[in-house]
Amino acid sequence: MKKVALLIVIFTFFLFSFQEDKPAYKIFDSEGKEVGYNSMLEKIKEADIVFFGELHNNAIAHWMQYELTADLFKAKGEKLVLGAEMFEADNQLMIDEYLKSIISEEKFEDEAKLWPNYQTDYKPLLNFAKENKLPFIATNIPRRYAAVVYKEGFEGLEKLSDEAKKFIAPLPFEYDENLNCYKSMLEMGGMKKGMGAGNNNLPKAQAAKDATMAYFTLKNWEKGKTFLHFNGSYHSDNHESIVWYLKKKNKDLKIVTITTITQKDLTTMDESAKGTADFILVVPETMTNTY
Repeated sequence: MKKVALLIVIFTFFLFSFQEDKPAYKIFDSEGKEVGYNSMLEKIKEADIVFFGELHNNAIAHWMQYELTADLFKAKGEKLVLGAEMFEADNQLMIDEYLKSIISEEKFEDEAKLWPNYQTDYKPLLNFAKENKLPFIATNIPRRYAAVVYKEGFEGLEKLSDEAKKFIAPLPFEYDENLNCYKSMLEMGGMKKGMGAGNNNLPKAQAAKDATMAYFTLKNWEKGKTFLHFNGSYHSDNHESIVWYLKKKNKDLKIVTITTITQKDLTTMDESAKGTADFILVVPETMTNTY
């Protein structure tokens, strides 16, 4: 009887401990099955290209990006390449100069086009590359050229000089207006200030970003390496957007995607998130944001 009583006490302790636990995140696979971080890491180690889709202001996503980078570096070493939407292609020279300590941190931050949350969210990743002598690729189209597409369509890019065209994917872009990622943009309305609903060029401007990010990702990847790319989840969800462009160029690429969502309850993953990515990082709605 004493043993039974002891087992009941132990069981009750663990039951209440579990109920009182407040996890900062959970990871689920595309079918909604909870998986551990190490299981995700093992699959990612085998990938050619990994897209970490973030919510731009989500503290846990940014922390996880750094941890994943560090763990992939342990496994891949110099065969790891980093890249991000948050840096535009015409800033690559400055990034390279900063990584090689040709220019100072102060000069880099004064002159580069950096997102407002660079200091808290992206600087740690860039400095990881610097400290470990890894390449860091600025993959995004310069925003002024995305604005050209929004105003004039893809045709507007043909007016650019040969020098300017070095910072975008080769023209003409393939474009499928029926992809859900682009079709839904017109239904959702403007996603950025100044981009209103009803402009058919809005998804084309998004496609110009996706095509360019795919181009510079593939240009800087080679067999045997893993390219870890950081981007807003919209750019890789449902294996569309950047992933679609990559598959058009090389259908044999082993691509793994991660997306980030928030939920009130982390017990199970919302049905609506199924299939959005290979791995879904689920974070409490009440988690602190970086801005």
